[in-house]
Amino acid sequence: MTSPPTLVWLRRDLRVADNPALAAAAQDGPVLPVFILDPADRWAPGGAARWWLHHSLARLENAIAARGGRLAFGLGPPAAELPRLALATGARRVLWNRGLDPRAPEQEAAVAAALAAHSIDSAGFPADLLAQPGTVRSRSGGSFQVFTAFWRAWRALPPPPTPLPAPARLAAPAEPPSGPTLADLDLLPRPRWWDGLAEIWQPGEDAAAQRLAAFLDAGVAAYATRRDQPGEDGTSRLSPHLAFGEIGPRQIWHAATTREPSQGAETFLREVGWRDFSHALLADHPDLPDRPLRPEFAAFPWDPPPGALAAWQRGETGFPIVDAGMRQLWRTGWMHNRVRMIVASFLVKDLLTPWQTGEAWFWDTLVDASPAVNAASWQWVAGCGADAAPYFRVFNPVLQGEKFDPRGRYVRRWLPELAGLPDRWVHRPWEAEPLALAAAGIALDRTYPRPILDHGAARQRALAAFAGLRVARGGSAPPA
Repeated sequence: MTSPPTLVWLRRDLRVADNPALAAAAQDGPVLPVFILDPADRWAPGGAARWWLHHSLARLENAIAARGGRLAFGLGPPAAELPRLALATGARRVLWNRGLDPRAPEQEAAVAAALAAHSIDSAGFPADLLAQPGTVRSRSGGSFQVFTAFWRAWRALPPPPTPLPAPARLAAPAEPPSGPTLADLDLLPRPRWWDGLAEIWQPGEDAAAQRLAAFLDAGVAAYATRRDQPGEDGTSRLSPHLAFGEIGPRQIWHAATTREPSQGAETFLREVGWRDFSHALLADHPDLPDRPLRPEFAAFPWDPPPGALAAWQRGETGFPIVDAGMRQLWRTGWMHNRVRMIVASFLVKDLLTPWQTGEAWFWDTLVDASPAVNAASWQWVAGCGADAAPYFRVFNPVLQGEKFDPRGRYVRRWLPELAGLPDRWVHRPWEAEPLALAAAGIALDRTYPRPILDHGAARQRALAAFAGLRVARGGSAPPA
């Protein structure tokens, strides 16, 4: 007699290797992995991430089929879909890896209660992190608010467990349930604007493993210096694979630490640690994507200039490093990390636009959008989060461009209308000599805009707003 199957509820853990819930289920007979899309969920993926999710699921479906199994799909609230699938297949148990978004604990409790009402067992496994939320604590038992201290405490813990191998076989249930297919999830955006994503990305577990191996072989040694140069291919670009769980942090950790130690490798692992830090913050502060961690910032006097947000979103601010970043984002669903800081500072401090507006735009346009990392990083730039940048640090977009893209490679790639400018003018075309502009085929305000504001004046406006807020709350003014 065939034993009843175990359902495995997949979310952002779209891989067969090092998947604790899937490995546990595979030991006990037939397995039915299930992915459920709830369109009403606030944390359903944004536009760019939907494209990635579609292709990631397609590759996962193939990987499961190659092991004799089948991937099932559901549409609607998981607390309704999982009992339906369990009853349809005769499953007596549902397993999952704990979720990482703000609603996950409540959602998992609702799922467990709905299953229990039908006498179906359920269990959750540790979330996809190096250290589970609540395990890295200060001496007083509280959460860390500074990453360096968090990382030091994390490093003092035992290393993460060895990654689990992929199950050799995933036997499908004797009677797979009827239900929606991947196509029925309707994930691919319309109209077809995502060709730029397909040109540079290959979603899926195999592609993630290949990207990690290539980076460790050829890129990690110089990572500490090259990661801040957007014109160079100096980063791992693993973030979307991590965001969808096509590769896990334990796999990255063990692959990197079995190589020859280097400053680049340690810097790279610190970035993986920042992901853990962000999730620890989110676990302690579930409203992190909406409310400033420092409550005094809730009263900040935001005052965006008319039309400025649209110019920022379109990459038409007149500041080349900002515009290049925003166009890279629109074209590829990704942006270099150094440039993310620059464009975020520009939106929040030059344009006095709420950081939540930028966070929402990134959620919809990034293929690697993560509720924890997205929110923690925006709050860092805005000066209102944990380990935040000082509020009086306002990035000068011209100087940032000249420092990190001195030869203009990044700007020329994403702003081809400026490609003919000499290096000295590529980050400040409005200051270029008329002959240089003419030789490059540039007509300011026609082929490329002048700056939408004066950065120096915008900086003073921002400092006055931030300083006034802090003085009113008993803080101190910025240094002279």
